[in-house]
Amino acid sequence: MPKTVDHDQRRAQIAEGLVRVAAREGLHAVTMRSVAAESGVSLRLVQYYFQTKAQLMHDALRHLERQSQERWAARLERMPSPPSGRAFVEAFLAEALPTDEVSRAFHLVGASYAVLAMTDPELADQPFVAGLNHLEEQLADALRRAQADGELSRDRDASVEAARLIALNHGLGTAVLVGQRTGRDAEAVLRCHIDELFAT
Repeated sequence: MPKTVDHDQRRAQIAEGLVRVAAREGLHAVTMRSVAAESGVSLRLVQYYFQTKAQLMHDALRHLERQSQERWAARLERMPSPPSGRAFVEAFLAEALPTDEVSRAFHLVGASYAVLAMTDPELADQPFVAGLNHLEEQLADALRRAQADGELSRDRDASVEAARLIALNHGLGTAVLVGQRTGRDAEAVLRCHIDELFAT
C-alpha cells in the first residue's frame, strides 16, 4: 500500500526547518534550498507545498504563532482558575520574554520578521501585524477584566496600557537577545511597571 502522508505534519516539519535556519543565521539566510536541507527533505518537496518563498515565510510565521499559543495555553493550565488580572498580565508578558531556547528562537525570528515587514508590504499586510494586534487586544481585554474586578483603576485606558506593556516587553526581549540584560533583569523591570500599573 502507498504510504499515507500527513500534509500538516510535513508543512510543520518544513516550517520548523525555516525557524532553525532563521534562528541560527538570520532571516536573510532563508532560501527554499536552505530550508529543504535543514528540514531533511528535497527542494522539490518544499516547492510542492510552497510555490514561493513568501508563502513559505507566511506559513512559518503562522506556525510560530500556533506554537506560542500552545505554550501560553499550557502556562494558563498551570495557573489557578480563573487567574487574577495581575497574575494573567504577569504570565502573559513573561511568556513573551526570551528566557529559554524555544522562546529565544521565537523572539529572534519574530524580531527578524518585524525588520523585514518594514520593507516588505506583503509580509506586513498578512499575518505579522495581525498577530501583533491580536496580542495587544488580548492584553487590553485582560486589563479591562481587572478593572471590572476592582484590581485596576478605571481611570486607566486599557488599550493604551496594553500598547505600552507590549512595547516595553518587546524592547526588553531585544535587550535580552543582544546581551544587554539577563532574563531575570528584564522580568524585574516588568514587575516594576506592573506594580505601578496595579497600584491602588
